[in-house]
Order: sequence, then C-alpha cells, then structure tokens
Amino acid sequence: MTAARDGDLAAIFRRLIRNTGPISLSQFMGESNARYYANRDPLGSEGDFVTAPEISQMFGELIGLWLADMWIRAGREEPVLYVELGPGRGTLAKDALRAGKRYGFAPEVHLVEASTALREVQEDAVPGAIWHADLSTVPQDAPMLLVGNEFLDALPVRQLVRTAAGWRERMVGLDGDSFVFGAGAQPMDAAVPDEWREAPQGTLLETNPGAAAVVYEIAGRLAEQGGAALLIDYGSDEVRAGSTLQAVRAHTKIDPFAAPGEADLTAHVDFATLARIAQSRGVRHLGTVTQGDWLRALGIDVRARTLAARAPHYAEDIEVAKQRLVAKDQMGELFKVMGLAAPAWPDGGGFGAD
Repeated sequence: MTAARDGDLAAIFRRLIRNTGPISLSQFMGESNARYYANRDPLGSEGDFVTAPEISQMFGELIGLWLADMWIRAGREEPVLYVELGPGRGTLAKDALRAGKRYGFAPEVHLVEASTALREVQEDAVPGAIWHADLSTVPQDAPMLLVGNEFLDALPVRQLVRTAAGWRERMVGLDGDSFVFGAGAQPMDAAVPDEWREAPQGTLLETNPGAAAVVYEIAGRLAEQGGAALLIDYGSDEVRAGSTLQAVRAHTKIDPFAAPGEADLTAHVDFATLARIAQSRGVRHLGTVTQGDWLRALGIDVRARTLAARAPHYAEDIEVAKQRLVAKDQMGELFKVMGLAAPAWPDGGGFGAD
C-alpha cells in the first residue's frame, strides 16, 4: 500500500474498503503505524509523546546497572550483546551503556529500528551501533541482553467480539466517509481462550500476534544463546476484556480513526499471555512488576538524591521526573516491567523468584 503524500492513507483505506470490503483492525493499525514511524521523530515536546528515557537519565542508568549486574553474576562472558528494540532517540541505550561501563560492561550494540529518521538520531547518541530491521540478523553466537521499552504496544492488535452468532473479528468499515467498527463474517471461536468462549454478547478481547511472535523469538534466542531481557510497557499482568486501542497526537489522545498514519496507535500489552509464551520456550520468567516498584527496588530514590546533591538548582526537576516515573497516578502503576532470563542465568534485581 503506497501513497504519493503523507496525508493520503485515509483516502487509500476508504478506496480499499469500498472496493474489497472491511479490513481488519490489525491491518488498519499496522499500515497506520508503518507510515507514522517511517520518516519522523515522534518523541519529545515537539513530537507526539514522551517516553521514560526522555523524562530522566535515571531510567536508562538503572536499566544499565541491572544488565551489568546480570552479566557479572552470570560469569562476565564475552563477547556479549546489548540489543534494543525500537530505541527511539538512543537515549536509553546511551544512559544504560554509560552506567554499565563503570562495571566493565562494554557490549556490542545492536539496535532494531525501522525508521530512517530515528536511525540518524540514534547514530549520534550511540556511535558504533549496528542496526537491524528485525531480530533475525542480530548475531546468535553470544549472550544477549535485550531491552524493549514501549515497543510492543505499537504492534498491531486483533480484536475479537462476541456476537449473537459467536466470536468474530472486529473489522473497520465505512459509514459514508467515516471509519466505523463492525463484526466480520468468519467464525473466530477457535482463537478465543476456553474460559472466555461463553462470555456475554458484546464482550471484546484483544490479541497481539506480533507481540507474541517477538517474545517467542526473544525467548528462543535467550534459551539458545544465554542472556536476559527486560520488556517495559503499559499493560496488564492478567487477561482482561475490553478495547485498549488509543491514538496520540501532539501529546493529546484523539479518535484512533481521525488521522491514520499521522498519530501513534497503541494498545495495552497482555503480559500474562506473553509470559506463558516465553516459558513455553524454556526460559525463566523472572516476574512482571509495576515500573514504580521495579525502579524503587533498584534504587531510584537514592539515585535521585545523589543527582540533586550534585546539582541543587535542579533538585525540584529531578524529583518531578522521578515521580513521573514511579508515582501510581503517573507511569508507576500502569507501566509494567517483565523480566526473562536464560535457564542458567541468575535472578534479576527487582523481581521475586518465579
């Protein structure tokens, strides 16, 4: 699907639907985000949203210390790979690698990034990094320490709805020129977990085949190569009904149908399902905990006090940034941290034993 101008995607969707019928939400979301991320830097005050690494250096530093600690306690094997999925501006990688270097952690850096615009920014932040379109070209002959922060939420979801005729996929159609939801004709009961099969009419479930595939591959790589992974995103550690689809543009939530290709479309991550997928490949699920609890367990309060003591004129800004990361009414409760590790690797800080 191509267009001559950035603003053409909505028109292309309308033509496609009129010619061939409704399309899946997964296709709508996937095409929209592919266009959205292709040639722009969406981060920061001038963009559409801000992620944790851009809020404070403490976020990336604590991740770097966690990775270095895992590597040290696993035996300091070299070479070792630092792999990041969707590294944004490279801020997290820069902060994490700087913190880990103090303890001898100096890995090969591999960044999985599809956006040309963001690769250019990352090159300045992380000199010497190697870029990949996906995990398949990342080396397989060394332990892998992987981070994915706000990566899984942008992968396209499928929504299934319980109708009078059974479970159906939720599709995107047209009412005049307006995009609207409707139920597909194909039975989807087989795709629904057994415990939800007889749910009341109108019940809606989300699944994310893309996130499932990514975690399946990560887990397989960890089992074969050794290493550990941190997947950080907003979502739930239990399966829940309901739509979590949202769109953000210029730091404001908008109708997901309002500007396809011009807004960031995301959905909550189902960490409970992803943990089961990872465990099916023989890796250890270290746990899934709230971001606030994890950062506090790793010492963000102490780090904030240290930074404030070094730069008293920034003390208030440092405290505001810390609260944004850990407070329950900000990112601390909604965002989760899932830890995975190879069978022979140690437990990680901030998680209880599985």
